[in-house]
Amino acid sequence: MEGAVRVFAGEFNRSTLSVPGEDDGSPAFVVTPGGAYCRLVFIAGAMTEVDERGDFIRARVADPTGGFDLVSGGKNPELTSLIRNQSLPTFVSVLGRAQLYRRNGNTTLSVRPDHVAVIDRATRDQWVLGTADLTLRRLEDALLVLRNQGTDDRICAAIRHYHLSDPDLEDLVMMVENAVQSVRPPGSDEKEKSDAKNLVLELLAAAKGPRGMAVEEIIAAITGKGISQENVLAAIESLIVDDECYQPQKGFVRLL
Repeated sequence: MEGAVRVFAGEFNRSTLSVPGEDDGSPAFVVTPGGAYCRLVFIAGAMTEVDERGDFIRARVADPTGGFDLVSGGKNPELTSLIRNQSLPTFVSVLGRAQLYRRNGNTTLSVRPDHVAVIDRATRDQWVLGTADLTLRRLEDALLVLRNQGTDDRICAAIRHYHLSDPDLEDLVMMVENAVQSVRPPGSDEKEKSDAKNLVLELLAAAKGPRGMAVEEIIAAITGKGISQENVLAAIESLIVDDECYQPQKGFVRLL
Protein backbone atom coordinates (compact mmCIF):
# COMPACT_ATOMS: atom_id res chain seq x y z
CA MET A 1 0.00 0.00 0.00
CA GLU A 2 1.28 3.47 -0.91
CA GLY A 3 2.46 5.53 2.04
CA ALA A 4 1.01 9.00 2.63
CA VAL A 5 3.35 11.99 2.43
CA ARG A 6 3.29 14.65 5.16
CA VAL A 7 3.86 18.12 3.76
CA PHE A 8 3.17 21.66 4.91
CA ALA A 9 0.79 23.85 2.90
CA GLY A 10 3.50 26.49 2.58
CA GLU A 11 5.63 24.08 0.56
CA PHE A 12 2.83 22.24 -1.25
CA ASN A 13 1.33 25.47 -2.59
CA ARG A 14 4.61 26.42 -4.29
CA SER A 15 4.47 23.31 -6.46
CA THR A 16 4.37 23.63 -10.24
CA LEU A 17 5.76 20.22 -11.21
CA SER A 18 3.84 16.99 -11.79
CA VAL A 19 5.48 13.68 -12.71
CA PRO A 20 3.63 10.75 -14.35
CA GLY A 21 3.01 7.63 -12.31
CA GLU A 22 4.69 4.29 -12.84
CA ASP A 23 2.30 3.29 -15.64
CA ASP A 24 -0.60 4.68 -17.67
CA GLY A 25 -3.11 3.80 -14.98
CA SER A 26 -1.24 5.45 -12.11
CA PRO A 27 -2.04 9.00 -10.96
CA ALA A 28 0.69 11.62 -11.34
CA PHE A 29 2.83 12.87 -8.47
CA VAL A 30 2.81 16.52 -7.40
CA VAL A 31 6.46 17.36 -6.73
CA THR A 32 7.21 20.14 -4.25
CA PRO A 33 10.26 22.45 -4.32
CA GLY A 34 11.73 20.50 -1.39
CA GLY A 35 11.52 17.21 -3.28
CA ALA A 36 8.37 15.70 -1.74
CA TYR A 37 6.62 13.43 -4.25
CA CYS A 38 2.97 13.80 -3.28
CA ARG A 39 0.26 11.50 -4.51
CA LEU A 40 -1.40 10.32 -1.29
CA VAL A 41 -0.97 13.01 1.39
CA PHE A 42 -1.74 13.22 5.10
CA ILE A 43 -2.44 16.75 6.31
CA ALA A 44 -3.89 18.35 9.42
CA GLY A 45 -5.07 21.80 10.37
CA ALA A 46 -8.07 24.01 11.04
CA MET A 47 -11.00 23.75 8.65
CA THR A 48 -12.00 27.39 8.33
CA GLU A 49 -14.23 27.55 5.27
CA VAL A 50 -16.70 25.32 3.40
CA ASP A 51 -18.34 26.23 0.08
CA GLU A 52 -20.77 24.00 -1.79
CA ARG A 53 -21.23 24.43 -5.52
CA GLY A 54 -23.40 21.96 -7.38
CA ASP A 55 -22.06 18.44 -6.95
CA PHE A 56 -18.79 19.69 -5.46
CA ILE A 57 -17.90 20.86 -1.99
CA ARG A 58 -14.77 22.86 -1.33
CA ALA A 59 -13.10 23.39 2.04
CA ARG A 60 -10.07 25.25 3.33
CA VAL A 61 -7.77 23.55 5.86
CA ALA A 62 -5.10 25.83 7.35
CA ASP A 63 -1.87 24.70 8.97
CA PRO A 64 0.68 27.14 10.49
CA THR A 65 2.28 27.76 7.07
CA GLY A 66 -0.76 28.29 4.83
CA GLY A 67 -3.90 26.56 3.62
CA PHE A 68 -4.88 23.49 1.60
CA ASP A 69 -7.85 23.56 -0.75
CA LEU A 70 -9.99 20.41 -0.46
CA VAL A 71 -12.31 19.48 -3.33
CA SER A 72 -14.79 16.62 -2.86
CA GLY A 73 -17.28 15.44 -5.48
CA GLY A 74 -20.57 13.59 -5.43
CA LYS A 75 -19.00 10.12 -5.59
CA ASN A 76 -18.47 10.10 -1.83
CA PRO A 77 -21.72 11.41 -0.29
CA GLU A 78 -20.84 10.37 3.28
CA LEU A 79 -17.58 12.31 3.21
CA THR A 80 -19.24 15.30 1.55
CA SER A 81 -21.93 15.30 4.25
CA LEU A 82 -19.30 15.15 7.02
CA ILE A 83 -17.50 18.20 5.59
CA ARG A 84 -20.76 20.08 5.00
CA ASN A 85 -22.01 19.59 8.55
CA GLN A 86 -18.87 20.60 10.43
CA SER A 87 -19.08 23.61 12.71
CA LEU A 88 -16.30 26.02 11.83
CA PRO A 89 -13.54 26.46 12.70
CA THR A 90 -12.54 22.93 13.75
CA PHE A 91 -9.32 20.91 13.66
CA VAL A 92 -9.29 18.01 11.19
CA SER A 93 -6.90 15.50 9.71
CA VAL A 94 -7.21 14.59 6.04
CA LEU A 95 -5.99 11.66 3.98
CA GLY A 96 -6.34 12.50 0.32
CA ARG A 97 -4.97 12.71 -3.20
CA ALA A 98 -2.75 15.59 -4.29
CA GLN A 99 -3.87 17.16 -7.55
CA LEU A 100 -2.27 19.71 -9.88
CA TYR A 101 -4.06 21.21 -12.88
CA ARG A 102 -2.87 23.70 -15.48
CA ARG A 103 -5.23 25.99 -17.33
CA ASN A 104 -4.46 29.13 -19.32
CA GLY A 105 -0.94 29.22 -17.95
CA ASN A 106 -2.10 29.01 -14.32
CA THR A 107 -1.46 26.19 -11.87
CA THR A 108 -4.20 25.03 -9.49
CA LEU A 109 -3.41 22.78 -6.53
CA SER A 110 -5.89 20.88 -4.40
CA VAL A 111 -6.37 17.77 -2.29
CA ARG A 112 -9.20 15.32 -3.00
CA PRO A 113 -10.03 13.88 0.43
CA ASP A 114 -10.54 10.14 0.93
CA HIS A 115 -10.93 10.38 4.70
CA VAL A 116 -11.55 13.29 7.09
CA ALA A 117 -11.49 13.06 10.89
CA VAL A 118 -12.17 15.68 13.55
CA ILE A 119 -9.17 15.99 15.88
CA ASP A 120 -8.04 18.15 18.80
CA ARG A 121 -5.25 20.71 18.96
CA ALA A 122 -2.82 18.28 20.60
CA THR A 123 -3.18 15.86 17.69
CA ARG A 124 -2.68 18.68 15.21
CA ASP A 125 0.44 19.76 17.10
CA GLN A 126 1.83 16.23 16.84
CA TRP A 127 1.23 16.37 13.09
CA VAL A 128 3.15 19.67 12.92
CA LEU A 129 6.13 18.23 14.79
CA GLY A 130 6.18 15.03 12.73
CA THR A 131 5.84 16.92 9.44
CA ALA A 132 8.59 19.34 10.49
CA ASP A 133 10.98 16.45 11.16
CA LEU A 134 10.29 14.77 7.82
CA THR A 135 10.51 18.05 5.92
CA LEU A 136 13.88 18.94 7.43
CA ARG A 137 15.23 15.50 6.51
CA ARG A 138 14.19 16.06 2.89
CA LEU A 139 15.76 19.51 2.86
CA GLU A 140 19.01 18.04 4.23
CA ASP A 141 19.01 15.57 1.33
CA ALA A 142 18.39 18.44 -1.10
CA LEU A 143 21.30 20.36 0.39
CA LEU A 144 23.58 17.36 -0.15
CA VAL A 145 22.53 17.24 -3.80
CA LEU A 146 23.26 20.96 -4.16
CA ARG A 147 26.72 20.32 -2.67
CA ASN A 148 27.27 17.47 -5.14
CA GLN A 149 27.32 15.08 -2.18
CA GLY A 150 24.05 13.34 -3.00
CA THR A 151 22.62 11.56 -6.03
CA ASP A 152 18.91 11.16 -5.28
CA ASP A 153 17.39 11.26 -8.78
CA ARG A 154 13.98 12.43 -7.58
CA ILE A 155 15.42 15.33 -5.62
CA CYS A 156 17.70 16.18 -8.56
CA ALA A 157 14.61 16.46 -10.78
CA ALA A 158 12.97 18.85 -8.31
CA ILE A 159 16.11 20.99 -8.02
CA ARG A 160 16.40 21.26 -11.81
CA HIS A 161 12.75 22.21 -12.27
CA TYR A 162 12.64 24.81 -9.47
CA HIS A 163 16.22 26.02 -9.97
CA LEU A 164 16.61 25.48 -6.23
CA SER A 165 19.35 27.47 -4.50
CA ASP A 166 20.67 27.89 -0.96
CA PRO A 167 18.35 30.88 -0.27
CA ASP A 168 15.36 28.79 -1.40
CA LEU A 169 16.29 26.03 1.06
CA GLU A 170 16.83 28.57 3.83
CA ASP A 171 13.36 29.98 3.17
CA LEU A 172 11.80 26.51 3.47
CA VAL A 173 13.75 25.82 6.68
CA MET A 174 12.48 29.10 8.14
CA MET A 175 8.94 28.08 7.22
CA VAL A 176 9.39 24.84 9.18
CA GLU A 177 10.88 26.67 12.17
CA ASN A 178 7.93 29.07 12.26
CA ALA A 179 5.52 26.13 12.14
CA VAL A 180 7.23 24.45 15.09
CA GLN A 181 7.09 27.68 17.09
CA SER A 182 3.30 27.57 16.83
CA VAL A 183 3.27 24.40 18.95
CA ARG A 184 3.05 25.33 22.61
CA PRO A 185 3.02 23.24 25.79
CA PRO A 186 -0.45 22.88 27.35
CA GLY A 187 -1.19 25.51 29.97
CA SER A 188 1.60 27.84 28.89
CA ASP A 189 -0.47 30.43 27.06
CA GLU A 190 -3.49 31.36 29.18
CA LYS A 191 -2.78 35.10 28.83
CA GLU A 192 -2.49 34.79 25.08
CA LYS A 193 -5.86 33.02 24.94
CA SER A 194 -7.43 35.88 26.87
CA ASP A 195 -5.76 38.45 24.61
CA ALA A 196 -6.97 36.57 21.53
CA LYS A 197 -10.54 36.65 22.82
CA ASN A 198 -10.42 40.41 23.35
CA LEU A 199 -8.93 41.01 19.92
CA VAL A 200 -11.57 38.87 18.21
CA LEU A 201 -14.29 40.87 19.96
CA GLU A 202 -12.67 44.15 18.85
CA LEU A 203 -12.50 43.01 15.23
CA LEU A 204 -16.09 41.78 15.21
CA ALA A 205 -17.31 45.00 16.81
CA ALA A 206 -15.75 46.96 13.94
CA ALA A 207 -16.94 44.57 11.21
CA LYS A 208 -19.63 45.91 8.89
CA GLY A 209 -22.22 43.96 6.96
CA PRO A 210 -24.63 41.11 7.71
CA ARG A 211 -22.01 38.38 7.47
CA GLY A 212 -19.64 39.82 10.07
CA MET A 213 -16.03 38.84 9.34
CA ALA A 214 -14.41 35.85 7.63
CA VAL A 215 -12.59 33.47 9.97
CA GLU A 216 -9.50 33.54 7.74
CA GLU A 217 -9.42 37.36 7.95
CA ILE A 218 -9.62 37.19 11.74
CA ILE A 219 -6.78 34.67 11.85
CA ALA A 220 -4.61 36.78 9.54
CA ALA A 221 -5.22 39.98 11.53
CA ILE A 222 -4.54 38.51 14.97
CA THR A 223 -1.65 36.20 14.15
CA GLY A 224 0.02 39.33 12.75
CA LYS A 225 0.08 40.56 16.35
CA GLY A 226 2.09 37.54 17.50
CA ILE A 227 -0.78 35.36 18.71
CA SER A 228 -0.88 31.75 17.53
CA GLN A 229 -3.49 30.55 15.05
CA GLU A 230 -4.55 27.89 17.55
CA ASN A 231 -5.41 30.46 20.20
CA VAL A 232 -7.31 32.57 17.69
CA LEU A 233 -9.40 29.54 16.73
CA ALA A 234 -9.89 28.64 20.39
CA ALA A 235 -11.07 32.19 21.10
CA ILE A 236 -13.61 32.07 18.26
CA GLU A 237 -14.91 28.68 19.41
CA SER A 238 -15.20 29.93 22.99
CA LEU A 239 -17.11 33.05 21.96
CA ILE A 240 -19.55 30.97 19.92
CA VAL A 241 -20.13 28.56 22.82
CA ASP A 242 -20.66 31.51 25.20
CA ASP A 243 -23.24 33.02 22.80
CA GLU A 244 -21.21 36.20 22.33
CA CYS A 245 -21.07 35.65 18.59
CA TYR A 246 -22.52 33.30 15.97
CA GLN A 247 -21.97 32.10 12.42
CA PRO A 248 -24.41 33.67 9.93
CA GLN A 249 -22.85 31.33 7.36
CA LYS A 250 -19.98 28.88 7.26
CA GLY A 251 -16.61 30.57 7.45
CA PHE A 252 -17.95 33.84 8.90
CA VAL A 253 -18.47 35.08 12.47
CA ARG A 254 -20.64 37.96 13.70
CA LEU A 255 -21.42 39.46 17.10
CA LEU A 256 -24.85 38.69 18.52
